[in-house]
Amino acid sequence: MSTDGTAPAADTSAETPVTKADTSAQESESWGDYLKFVGKLVLAVVIFRSFLFSPFTIPSESMLPRLENGDYLVAAKWPYGFSNYSLPFEAPLISGRIFASLPERGDVVIFKHPVDGTDYVKRVIGLPGDTVAMRGGQVVLNGDPVAKQAIGDFVLNVSPNTKCHPLAVTVAAGTKCQYTRFRETLPSGKSYEVLDFGRSIQDDFEPVMVPDGQLFVMGDNRDNSMDSRFPARPAGGVGMVDADLLVGRASMVLWSTDGSAEWPKPWTWFTAARWDRMGDGI
Repeated sequence: MSTDGTAPAADTSAETPVTKADTSAQESESWGDYLKFVGKLVLAVVIFRSFLFSPFTIPSESMLPRLENGDYLVAAKWPYGFSNYSLPFEAPLISGRIFASLPERGDVVIFKHPVDGTDYVKRVIGLPGDTVAMRGGQVVLNGDPVAKQAIGDFVLNVSPNTKCHPLAVTVAAGTKCQYTRFRETLPSGKSYEVLDFGRSIQDDFEPVMVPDGQLFVMGDNRDNSMDSRFPARPAGGVGMVDADLLVGRASMVLWSTDGSAEWPKPWTWFTAARWDRMGDGI
Protein backbone atom coordinates (compact mmCIF):
# COMPACT_ATOMS: atom_id res chain seq x y z
CA MET A 1 0.00 0.00 0.00
CA SER A 2 1.42 3.44 -0.88
CA THR A 3 1.61 6.35 1.57
CA ASP A 4 -1.48 7.96 0.04
CA GLY A 5 -3.54 4.82 0.61
CA THR A 6 -3.78 3.67 -3.00
CA ALA A 7 -2.73 0.30 -4.33
CA PRO A 8 0.50 0.24 -6.32
CA ALA A 9 0.21 -0.02 -10.11
CA ALA A 10 0.53 -3.49 -11.58
CA ASP A 11 3.96 -4.36 -12.88
CA THR A 12 3.70 -4.78 -16.66
CA SER A 13 7.34 -5.39 -17.24
CA ALA A 14 6.98 -9.15 -17.01
CA GLU A 15 4.29 -9.82 -19.67
CA THR A 16 4.38 -13.26 -21.26
CA PRO A 17 6.57 -13.09 -24.39
CA VAL A 18 5.17 -14.22 -27.77
CA THR A 19 6.90 -17.42 -28.74
CA LYS A 20 7.73 -18.71 -32.22
CA ALA A 21 5.12 -21.43 -31.79
CA ASP A 22 2.43 -18.81 -31.08
CA THR A 23 3.40 -16.84 -34.21
CA SER A 24 3.27 -19.99 -36.35
CA ALA A 25 -0.18 -20.84 -34.99
CA GLN A 26 -1.46 -17.33 -35.81
CA GLU A 27 -0.04 -17.51 -39.34
CA SER A 28 -1.57 -20.95 -39.83
CA GLU A 29 -4.94 -19.66 -38.62
CA SER A 30 -4.68 -16.65 -40.96
CA TRP A 31 -3.90 -18.87 -43.96
CA GLY A 32 -6.73 -21.18 -42.97
CA ASP A 33 -9.20 -18.28 -42.84
CA TYR A 34 -7.95 -17.03 -46.23
CA LEU A 35 -8.32 -20.44 -47.86
CA LYS A 36 -11.82 -20.79 -46.42
CA PHE A 37 -12.75 -17.39 -47.89
CA VAL A 38 -11.33 -18.32 -51.29
CA GLY A 39 -13.16 -21.65 -51.19
CA LYS A 40 -16.47 -19.96 -50.39
CA LEU A 41 -15.88 -17.40 -53.14
CA VAL A 42 -15.14 -20.10 -55.72
CA LEU A 43 -18.22 -22.06 -54.62
CA ALA A 44 -20.39 -18.93 -54.93
CA VAL A 45 -19.07 -18.24 -58.44
CA VAL A 46 -19.62 -21.85 -59.51
CA ILE A 47 -23.20 -21.82 -58.19
CA PHE A 48 -23.91 -18.45 -59.82
CA ARG A 49 -22.55 -19.49 -63.22
CA SER A 50 -24.05 -22.98 -63.11
CA PHE A 51 -27.57 -22.21 -61.95
CA LEU A 52 -28.23 -18.48 -62.34
CA PHE A 53 -26.37 -16.54 -65.04
CA SER A 54 -23.36 -17.11 -67.26
CA PRO A 55 -21.59 -14.84 -69.81
CA PHE A 56 -21.28 -15.61 -73.51
CA THR A 57 -19.78 -13.79 -76.48
CA ILE A 58 -21.22 -13.28 -79.96
CA PRO A 59 -18.58 -14.20 -82.57
CA SER A 60 -20.63 -13.83 -85.77
CA GLU A 61 -23.34 -11.78 -87.48
CA SER A 62 -25.95 -14.55 -87.75
CA MET A 63 -28.21 -12.83 -85.18
CA LEU A 64 -28.14 -9.33 -86.65
CA PRO A 65 -29.80 -6.94 -86.09
CA ARG A 66 -30.47 -7.88 -82.44
CA LEU A 67 -27.00 -9.18 -81.60
CA GLU A 68 -23.76 -7.91 -83.12
CA ASN A 69 -20.36 -9.50 -83.40
CA GLY A 70 -18.49 -8.26 -80.32
CA ASP A 71 -21.47 -8.33 -77.96
CA TYR A 72 -20.97 -9.91 -74.55
CA LEU A 73 -24.26 -11.17 -73.20
CA VAL A 74 -25.50 -12.87 -70.07
CA ALA A 75 -27.74 -15.92 -70.27
CA ALA A 76 -30.18 -17.12 -67.63
CA LYS A 77 -29.39 -20.74 -66.80
CA TRP A 78 -32.59 -21.84 -65.03
CA PRO A 79 -35.46 -21.33 -67.56
CA TYR A 80 -34.97 -24.67 -69.36
CA GLY A 81 -33.57 -26.80 -66.55
CA PHE A 82 -30.06 -27.99 -65.79
CA SER A 83 -27.73 -30.59 -67.25
CA ASN A 84 -24.00 -31.28 -67.47
CA TYR A 85 -23.82 -28.37 -69.90
CA SER A 86 -24.79 -26.05 -67.05
CA LEU A 87 -21.69 -26.96 -65.05
CA PRO A 88 -18.10 -25.71 -65.43
CA PHE A 89 -16.18 -27.88 -67.90
CA GLU A 90 -19.43 -29.80 -68.47
CA ALA A 91 -18.69 -31.88 -65.38
CA PRO A 92 -20.69 -35.18 -65.57
CA LEU A 93 -22.50 -34.64 -62.28
CA ILE A 94 -26.10 -34.36 -63.49
CA SER A 95 -27.89 -37.30 -65.02
CA GLY A 96 -30.02 -36.14 -67.96
CA ARG A 97 -31.77 -32.81 -67.52
CA ILE A 98 -33.46 -31.81 -64.27
CA PHE A 99 -36.32 -29.30 -63.93
CA ALA A 100 -36.58 -29.48 -67.72
CA SER A 101 -38.92 -27.21 -69.66
CA LEU A 102 -39.13 -26.13 -73.28
CA PRO A 103 -38.47 -22.61 -74.56
CA GLU A 104 -41.24 -20.46 -75.95
CA ARG A 105 -41.32 -19.69 -79.65
CA GLY A 106 -39.26 -16.56 -80.20
CA ASP A 107 -36.83 -17.16 -77.32
CA VAL A 108 -33.16 -16.52 -78.10
CA VAL A 109 -31.36 -19.58 -76.77
CA ILE A 110 -27.80 -20.71 -76.16
CA PHE A 111 -27.19 -24.37 -76.99
CA LYS A 112 -24.41 -26.81 -77.79
CA HIS A 113 -23.86 -27.64 -81.45
CA PRO A 114 -25.12 -31.21 -82.00
CA VAL A 115 -21.83 -32.29 -83.62
CA ASP A 116 -18.88 -30.21 -82.44
CA GLY A 117 -20.26 -29.05 -79.07
CA THR A 118 -19.51 -25.34 -79.52
CA ASP A 119 -21.89 -22.72 -78.13
CA TYR A 120 -24.44 -21.43 -80.65
CA VAL A 121 -27.10 -18.74 -80.27
CA LYS A 122 -30.29 -18.79 -82.36
CA ARG A 123 -33.99 -18.00 -82.08
CA VAL A 124 -36.52 -20.77 -81.46
CA ILE A 125 -39.10 -20.91 -84.26
CA GLY A 126 -40.58 -24.39 -83.98
CA LEU A 127 -41.40 -26.56 -80.95
CA PRO A 128 -42.03 -30.33 -80.88
CA GLY A 129 -45.00 -31.20 -83.07
CA ASP A 130 -44.81 -27.94 -85.08
CA THR A 131 -44.51 -27.99 -88.85
CA VAL A 132 -42.07 -25.42 -90.25
CA ALA A 133 -41.55 -24.37 -93.86
CA MET A 134 -40.36 -21.34 -95.84
CA ARG A 135 -41.80 -19.83 -98.97
CA GLY A 136 -40.08 -16.93 -100.62
CA GLY A 137 -38.24 -16.03 -97.42
CA GLN A 138 -41.37 -16.10 -95.27
CA VAL A 139 -41.67 -18.59 -92.43
CA VAL A 140 -44.74 -20.83 -92.54
CA LEU A 141 -45.62 -22.22 -89.13
CA ASN A 142 -48.20 -25.00 -88.89
CA GLY A 143 -49.51 -24.09 -92.34
CA ASP A 144 -49.91 -20.36 -91.65
CA PRO A 145 -47.46 -17.70 -92.93
CA VAL A 146 -45.79 -15.83 -90.07
CA ALA A 147 -46.53 -12.12 -90.34
CA LYS A 148 -43.61 -10.24 -91.91
CA GLN A 149 -43.67 -6.47 -92.32
CA ALA A 150 -41.01 -4.32 -93.99
CA ILE A 151 -39.61 -1.60 -91.72
CA GLY A 152 -36.78 0.90 -92.08
CA ASP A 153 -33.43 -0.45 -93.27
CA PHE A 154 -30.84 -1.45 -90.69
CA VAL A 155 -27.57 0.49 -90.90
CA LEU A 156 -24.46 -1.08 -89.38
CA ASN A 157 -21.17 0.68 -88.72
CA VAL A 158 -18.20 -1.10 -90.32
CA SER A 159 -15.46 -2.02 -87.83
CA PRO A 160 -12.94 -4.81 -87.14
CA ASN A 161 -15.89 -6.79 -85.69
CA THR A 162 -18.40 -6.00 -88.44
CA LYS A 163 -18.00 -6.52 -92.16
CA CYS A 164 -20.33 -5.79 -95.05
CA HIS A 165 -21.87 -8.98 -96.41
CA PRO A 166 -21.35 -9.25 -100.19
CA LEU A 167 -25.12 -8.93 -100.71
CA ALA A 168 -25.43 -5.86 -98.47
CA VAL A 169 -25.64 -2.28 -99.73
CA THR A 170 -22.51 -0.34 -98.77
CA VAL A 171 -23.13 3.30 -97.89
CA ALA A 172 -21.13 6.25 -96.52
CA ALA A 173 -17.91 5.48 -98.42
CA GLY A 174 -17.64 1.95 -97.07
CA THR A 175 -17.98 2.91 -93.42
CA LYS A 176 -21.55 1.63 -93.06
CA CYS A 177 -23.62 -1.28 -94.37
CA GLN A 178 -27.32 -1.12 -95.08
CA TYR A 179 -29.60 -4.14 -94.83
CA THR A 180 -33.27 -4.66 -95.69
CA ARG A 181 -35.10 -5.18 -92.41
CA PHE A 182 -38.44 -6.72 -91.49
CA ARG A 183 -40.49 -7.23 -88.34
CA GLU A 184 -41.63 -10.81 -87.89
CA THR A 185 -44.53 -11.56 -85.53
CA LEU A 186 -45.29 -15.05 -84.26
CA PRO A 187 -48.87 -16.25 -83.57
CA SER A 188 -48.27 -15.61 -79.84
CA GLY A 189 -47.74 -11.92 -80.60
CA LYS A 190 -43.99 -12.01 -79.91
CA SER A 191 -42.15 -9.96 -82.52
CA TYR A 192 -38.53 -9.32 -83.44
CA GLU A 193 -36.50 -7.91 -86.32
CA VAL A 194 -34.92 -9.97 -89.10
CA LEU A 195 -32.70 -9.15 -92.07
CA ASP A 196 -33.14 -10.35 -95.64
CA PHE A 197 -30.62 -9.88 -98.47
CA GLY A 198 -33.07 -10.98 -101.14
CA ARG A 199 -33.69 -14.29 -102.89
CA SER A 200 -31.43 -17.13 -101.77
CA ILE A 201 -31.45 -20.91 -101.80
CA GLN A 202 -32.49 -21.12 -98.13
CA ASP A 203 -35.59 -18.98 -98.72
CA ASP A 204 -37.63 -22.05 -99.68
CA PHE A 205 -37.95 -25.50 -98.14
CA GLU A 206 -40.74 -28.01 -97.80
CA PRO A 207 -42.62 -28.48 -94.51
CA VAL A 208 -40.78 -30.46 -91.84
CA MET A 209 -42.21 -31.63 -88.53
CA VAL A 210 -40.21 -30.95 -85.39
CA PRO A 211 -39.69 -34.29 -83.57
CA ASP A 212 -40.48 -34.80 -79.92
CA GLY A 213 -37.83 -33.31 -77.65
CA GLN A 214 -36.27 -31.20 -80.41
CA LEU A 215 -36.35 -27.59 -81.61
CA PHE A 216 -36.24 -25.78 -84.95
CA VAL A 217 -34.01 -22.69 -84.61
CA MET A 218 -33.08 -19.89 -87.00
CA GLY A 219 -30.78 -16.89 -87.04
CA ASP A 220 -32.36 -13.45 -87.39
CA ASN A 221 -29.90 -12.65 -90.19
CA ARG A 222 -31.77 -15.06 -92.42
CA ASP A 223 -29.38 -15.16 -95.39
CA ASN A 224 -26.26 -15.36 -93.23
CA SER A 225 -27.07 -18.05 -90.67
CA MET A 226 -26.30 -21.76 -90.52
CA ASP A 227 -29.25 -23.07 -88.54
CA SER A 228 -31.96 -25.76 -88.59
CA ARG A 229 -32.46 -25.23 -92.32
CA PHE A 230 -29.13 -27.01 -92.84
CA PRO A 231 -27.98 -30.50 -91.79
CA ALA A 232 -25.86 -30.66 -88.66
CA ARG A 233 -22.18 -30.44 -89.58
CA PRO A 234 -19.12 -29.26 -87.63
CA ALA A 235 -18.90 -25.45 -87.71
CA GLY A 236 -21.99 -25.43 -89.92
CA GLY A 237 -25.72 -26.13 -89.81
CA VAL A 238 -27.32 -27.50 -86.67
CA GLY A 239 -30.31 -29.46 -88.00
CA MET A 240 -32.99 -30.12 -85.41
CA VAL A 241 -31.60 -29.25 -81.98
CA ASP A 242 -32.18 -31.65 -79.10
CA ALA A 243 -33.67 -29.80 -76.13
CA ASP A 244 -31.10 -31.53 -73.90
CA LEU A 245 -28.43 -29.39 -75.59
CA LEU A 246 -29.91 -26.17 -74.24
CA VAL A 247 -27.61 -24.12 -72.00
CA GLY A 248 -29.68 -21.02 -71.25
CA ARG A 249 -31.82 -18.13 -72.47
CA ALA A 250 -30.08 -14.98 -73.70
CA SER A 251 -31.13 -12.16 -71.37
CA MET A 252 -29.07 -8.97 -71.67
CA VAL A 253 -26.09 -7.40 -73.46
CA LEU A 254 -23.57 -6.54 -70.74
CA TRP A 255 -20.74 -5.21 -72.90
CA SER A 256 -20.12 -4.56 -76.58
CA THR A 257 -17.03 -3.61 -78.53
CA ASP A 258 -16.38 -2.86 -82.19
CA GLY A 259 -13.02 -4.64 -82.00
CA SER A 260 -10.82 -1.59 -82.48
CA ALA A 261 -9.35 -1.54 -78.96
CA GLU A 262 -5.59 -2.03 -78.52
CA TRP A 263 -4.19 -3.22 -75.19
CA PRO A 264 -1.15 -0.86 -75.25
CA LYS A 265 -3.53 2.09 -75.75
CA PRO A 266 -5.95 2.21 -72.79
CA TRP A 267 -7.97 5.09 -74.22
CA THR A 268 -9.07 2.83 -77.09
CA TRP A 269 -10.78 0.55 -74.57
CA PHE A 270 -13.37 3.30 -74.18
CA THR A 271 -13.58 4.52 -77.77
CA ALA A 272 -14.14 0.95 -79.00
CA ALA A 273 -17.06 0.36 -76.64
CA ARG A 274 -20.59 0.45 -78.06
CA TRP A 275 -22.03 2.19 -75.03
CA ASP A 276 -25.55 2.43 -76.47
CA ARG A 277 -25.89 -1.38 -76.57
CA MET A 278 -24.97 -2.11 -72.97
CA GLY A 279 -27.88 -3.08 -70.73
CA ASP A 280 -30.18 -3.90 -73.66
CA GLY A 281 -32.59 -6.74 -72.98
CA ILE A 282 -32.85 -9.54 -75.54
